[in-house]
Amino acid sequence: MDTHSIPPKLMDRVRATMRVKHYSPRTEKTYCYWIRFFIRYHGIRHPSGMGGAEVCAFLEHLTVERRVAAATQNQTLNALAFPYRHVLDQPLGDIGEFSRAKRPRRLPVVLSHEDVMRMLGHLATPSTCWPPWCMT
Repeated sequence: MDTHSIPPKLMDRVRATMRVKHYSPRTEKTYCYWIRFFIRYHGIRHPSGMGGAEVCAFLEHLTVERRVAAATQNQTLNALAFPYRHVLDQPLGDIGEFSRAKRPRRLPVVLSHEDVMRMLGHLATPSTCWPPWCMT
């Protein structure tokens, strides 16, 4: 049997497509990780035999069981959509409802003027003030 007649494996096709589309090596590595994880999660079934329901179940598992961050869940969704859209030519379409990971509440990077004034009001008055511009 001629080795050239064997069709390339899914992951080889994914990598080749990503390289043609000039994805970064890090993105390629990450997407391949999530695609392999998805395949193993569903008992080593080929993605062409699965669809939106399986992707939804996997994303739900990541959120509920593994407690991944929202960015990780979004990255996984993009990684799984890639082979369906660009390699298998069967877009996922609507994958249904699944638990979305919560984004952490962000604390402000800079305090507001009112917050600074309130904080300074709680400080003891020093006998000398430094820097000199505070002598107003």
